[in-house]
Amino acid sequence: MYTVYEVFENVAKKYDLMNDAMSIGVHRLWKDHFMQRLSPTPGTKLLDAAGGTAHKQSLHNSERETGTPVSTSSTDATDESPSSSSDDESSSTGKNEWRKALDEQGSHVTVCDINQPMLDVGKQKALRKGYKTGISWVQGNAESLPFPDASFDAYTIAFGIRNCTNVQKVLDEAYRVLRRGGRFMCLEFSQVTNPVLRSLYDSYSFQVIPVMGQVIANDWKSYQYLVESIRQFPNQEGFAAMIRNSGFRMVTYENLTFGVAAIHSGFKL
Repeated sequence: MYTVYEVFENVAKKYDLMNDAMSIGVHRLWKDHFMQRLSPTPGTKLLDAAGGTAHKQSLHNSERETGTPVSTSSTDATDESPSSSSDDESSSTGKNEWRKALDEQGSHVTVCDINQPMLDVGKQKALRKGYKTGISWVQGNAESLPFPDASFDAYTIAFGIRNCTNVQKVLDEAYRVLRRGGRFMCLEFSQVTNPVLRSLYDSYSFQVIPVMGQVIANDWKSYQYLVESIRQFPNQEGFAAMIRNSGFRMVTYENLTFGVAAIHSGFKL
């Protein structure tokens, strides 16, 4: 039985390719629409949790905020979390320094993921695209983020929250690190509402996707797990209720492709 970390460690190098194959490229349209809904303004400090390989949304976030491509620099592209110190005092100091550094910068995207191999793929991609400033890479757990309270203006998580052990903790942490007026946005697989379409979708998911995983990534089990995790995730209304339970207000959701995926949004007021 794989752990979630092992699943994404196994699929990291083929993750983007498999996303294209499984969705026939539709996930790119979903992510573009997701960012259009967020529409970050210049100067936005954004946290992209479970950002992994930064496929589309993290780099796209940066471009939409600044108007120009951005990328890792020797100063802000750190592999270490700001709370990596061994004692609580040093940890607190590190978090405060992190927030101060963000405040002194313009638009900035922090990509945070628990899985280092996924982050490594994302950083390599950024370097290939020539990005040099405005994006940081931090290994961290979405259930216990290594950032101080009220650090970010926006929080995004795309196709990652369902893989977390405690989804409510992830939502609570998102609320904690957002500033007043900050926006939470999540793009995640959801429940197809039409019974006929749902049956077809289930057949495709369980009979085709694991086979793709074996052929493309030489990994049946990881993609079998990913399909099962989608079915275990709360439906649109259930997830919206969880977001409200964390304190978010003006909570809404928008179905994409008949509910195959959905965008959830909420504000910290």
